[in-house]
Amino acid sequence: MNARSDHPAADAPAPVWLVSDGRAGNERQVRALADAMQLEARSIAVRPRPPWRWFAPRLTAAAHWSFPSSLRRELNAPWPALAIGCGRQAALLTRSLRERSGGATFVLQILDPRIAPAHFDLVVAPRHDALSAPNVIQTLGALNPIDDAWLAHAAQSFPALAQLPQPRTALLVGGPRRGLKLDDAWLEALIARVDGWHRRDGGSVLVTTSRRTPAAWRERLRGAFRDRCTCFWGGAEDGANPYATYLAVADRLVVTPDSVNMLSEACAVGVPVITQLPPGAPPKLAAFHAELRDQGWLHDGDVDFSTLQQPRPLREIAAVASKIWHAIEATRPDVGARLLGRG
Repeated sequence: MNARSDHPAADAPAPVWLVSDGRAGNERQVRALADAMQLEARSIAVRPRPPWRWFAPRLTAAAHWSFPSSLRRELNAPWPALAIGCGRQAALLTRSLRERSGGATFVLQILDPRIAPAHFDLVVAPRHDALSAPNVIQTLGALNPIDDAWLAHAAQSFPALAQLPQPRTALLVGGPRRGLKLDDAWLEALIARVDGWHRRDGGSVLVTTSRRTPAAWRERLRGAFRDRCTCFWGGAEDGANPYATYLAVADRLVVTPDSVNMLSEACAVGVPVITQLPPGAPPKLAAFHAELRDQGWLHDGDVDFSTLQQPRPLREIAAVASKIWHAIEATRPDVGARLLGRG
């Protein structure tokens, strides 16, 4: 494994583990952070057995037995230099690694681990998690890899989409989640709004769904804009997922309010982002929406696109990666040397 750097002596870096529960949003964050730190790394998806899964990451007694035998064999020296985890199940492995290695592995956890941050070397968490400690790096949204180069590369995956009439409105659809009232009436109001813009402004509508999208919503959306220039993706049956290219070619992004990941990625693109947050949303999610609106990245209700002043894209990961490197060099220079192949 090689650390991409300007150091001529970097020839045998120690391993880096990227740990998640296998969900795309969590895997995306650990991978994006490793890339921003210019580290090659190995991805590990963990699904601990009960009872550890139920209490993760609080219960660490004999926690190595919660993992498959292939992974248990690796929970011994030589230890990875760095482990980056995202999500509560991943935090069980990253916390266990720190304990079993006697601190040899520098452990970084993304998102609130639901236990004291002191159990990890660093924690990266969005501000709406309200997590504060000397070893916590706060962000506004979820980590993602989106920058100009990423968008240019994504545009090449489906080049025909860039030829569709403008303005191109991409509709990114998640689905209901606990505490958030997203029902059929809410969906119909969203469709009516997008259809109204299309009738007024022309252009194209690009629709994509996610694993959270109910089957009935997929079918409704599949036929919602058939008298317009429309692209629709509802699952593997529709071929490769054009989500990244939608971001790259869109002039407007309409995002359902349920997903912090999707909203963060949309706000990183640099075009207007619109959502509809229903009343009574969970306080943390409402706080996240409010801060995005206050900073000009997110819009509710009707938008006058002709006069809208768009702020710079919300791109945090380069600054986060720099803070992590500084923290490693300041507190664990031995780990920094191992990551660069000099220890």
